[in-house]
Amino acid sequence: MRTTGPRTPRPRTPRPRTPRPLTLDPDRAARVARRRRARGEAATAWAFIGPAVLVIIGLGVVPLLWSLLLSFRADDLVTPGRWVGLDNYHALGKDPAFRTAVENTLVYAGVYVPLSLATGLALALALNRRIRLVGLYRTLVFIPFVVSATAQGVLFSFIFDPDFGVANALLHHIGVSPQGFLNDPGQALGVLLLISLWSGIGFCVIVYLAALQDVPAELVESARLDGANRGQVLRHVTLPSLTPVTVFLVLWQFITALQVFDLVYVTTKGGPLGATTVIVYFVWEQAFQNFTAGYGAAAAYVLAVGLIAAAVVLRLYRRHRDLTDSTPLSRGRVERTEEGVSR
Repeated sequence: MRTTGPRTPRPRTPRPRTPRPLTLDPDRAARVARRRRARGEAATAWAFIGPAVLVIIGLGVVPLLWSLLLSFRADDLVTPGRWVGLDNYHALGKDPAFRTAVENTLVYAGVYVPLSLATGLALALALNRRIRLVGLYRTLVFIPFVVSATAQGVLFSFIFDPDFGVANALLHHIGVSPQGFLNDPGQALGVLLLISLWSGIGFCVIVYLAALQDVPAELVESARLDGANRGQVLRHVTLPSLTPVTVFLVLWQFITALQVFDLVYVTTKGGPLGATTVIVYFVWEQAFQNFTAGYGAAAAYVLAVGLIAAAVVLRLYRRHRDLTDSTPLSRGRVERTEEGVSR
């Protein structure tokens, strides 16, 4: 018989425990899924627009800041420049050539903007009717706008050539003495205006035609039923409906007029005797002919300030007009106007 001592307990092997599944709140899970989806969509969007953003920064923002810094320096882009502060801007105020360029640009813009809008509106009203071959007429009006300014300059340089041009040949047939046109300081800027109007009116016509399609036909019919004639319908119904488009065209055409360069470069080179030197041509001349890049950059920023000021003025005018039109007094005026039209 075998005696046994106290038994030693065997070590128990721990059983592996299966972790309990974590239960997430459905709202929290939905938020996490939405965040992941948003991050994925954002990454996809940046993959598409990233190259365009880099191009804009590289070709827009960087040159803008660099030219601003350049306007405070005396630099010819070849040799090391030096910091001059506001001396370039002070010199612009005393430069008669810059003053002449500003005067020419303002005269050009002051004539080009109202004539292009008025003529464009008149042609748009004439072409906004059911007439034969109206599509052809609209195309013929718009074609000059798509012709580049360089091609226009070359074409009209031949037409207005004082010796062999078609214009002087036609004037000779009707008994008018030959004109200098682009070679005459008193006529050159006017000839450039005619060329610009020939091409710029088409844009105003197309924009006004699109706006005339959106004029409520009910208002026009109501005014005619109340006895209003065409002039009264145009004044009290059509033109007020075209006000936002007109404000846009004023700003667009004004900016276009202030930035005119290629037509001047191809035709007159700023001459004769500086009669057609505009601000942008003055900037190019100072930077790339006289090699005073800092001085030209300062002139460019004067032009930029003018453009910003024009945009701000038009913006304030439109806001003031919208506030005026929304007041009870203005509504009363409109009602009295409509009563006058009906009478």
